[in-house]
Amino acid sequence: MLVDSPPEQRAEPRSAPPTRRAIRAVGLLVSVLILLVVVLASIAVGAKQLSLGEVWHGLFTASGTYGDVVVDDRISRTVLGLLAGAALGLAGAVLQALTRNPLADPGLLGINAGASAAVVTAITFFGVTSLSGYVWFAFLGAAAVGAMVWFLGGSRGATPVRLALAGTAISAALYGYLQAVMIMDNAALNKMRFWTVGSLTSATDATIRQVLPFLVVGMVLALALARPLNAMEMGDDTAKALGANLNRTRVLAMLAATVLCGAATAACGPIVFVGLMVPHVVRSFTGPDLRWILPYAAVLSPVLLLGADVLGRIVARPSELQVGIVTAILGGPVFIFLVRRRRTAQL
Repeated sequence: MLVDSPPEQRAEPRSAPPTRRAIRAVGLLVSVLILLVVVLASIAVGAKQLSLGEVWHGLFTASGTYGDVVVDDRISRTVLGLLAGAALGLAGAVLQALTRNPLADPGLLGINAGASAAVVTAITFFGVTSLSGYVWFAFLGAAAVGAMVWFLGGSRGATPVRLALAGTAISAALYGYLQAVMIMDNAALNKMRFWTVGSLTSATDATIRQVLPFLVVGMVLALALARPLNAMEMGDDTAKALGANLNRTRVLAMLAATVLCGAATAACGPIVFVGLMVPHVVRSFTGPDLRWILPYAAVLSPVLLLGADVLGRIVARPSELQVGIVTAILGGPVFIFLVRRRRTAQL
């Protein structure tokens, strides 16, 4: 007697041949090694030049010298870059699967705009001046906008197009509010101009501790959604036929993207293109299977973010170029190339 396969098994893409799986696994291992190299570069290289001896001393002793203090600051900065990069990469991959748009990014659903508007409100109307205060307001703003997008997009009847349209409309309104408040309040403008470009310079152990629980929960949830999102990428009707719960998957995917992007934006400010570029590029050599896209994105997104941060420290010595500016400069041409390539492929 034949027994039909359970829906969860039917929803999974056909397993890749052993050779292809081995290549993907080796590629992931190489990506981890590249990440380790970039992490070491982030600690050793900066606007303030230190010898390898000073870096080594700062890593393994605590005598309080100038070099030790610089290395300690770079370690916090590197850890935050690792966490924020992985969060943005996973959020971008989840949103691209949720909206079935390979050029989607966390800003598509208004999450960045919600965090920015909340920080402006905190500075202008509540007198918040510390980064620890920004973190909570930014996270709450991102979460509130995520909920608004879900309900305006149709709640249980939400579709990828409705969610994208709701996010775009809310983003436009919030950015208008943000600009109006900053123009009328010079103090808010002075404080916001550094946060809005996206930076890792204010990384501290306290900031990392505040956002770490949210990032861990968001990462675990995103990775757990790989199989149901695989089914949804084949279309709603096909996903339903395979037994996928569309509403539950969309709610959890929205929640994961909001938590990840909200926490990263709260700690670093809105950093663009990381969540768009890395998942899109990864998909070109892993294929559409999110069970591979998500781990690759979690590893290679910090490579991009930390690499951009190191580059910003080098090119503007003895000052620094904020990482958000570097990713925007790098991401603009890459985005145009991706759009043109996709358009050419459709012709």
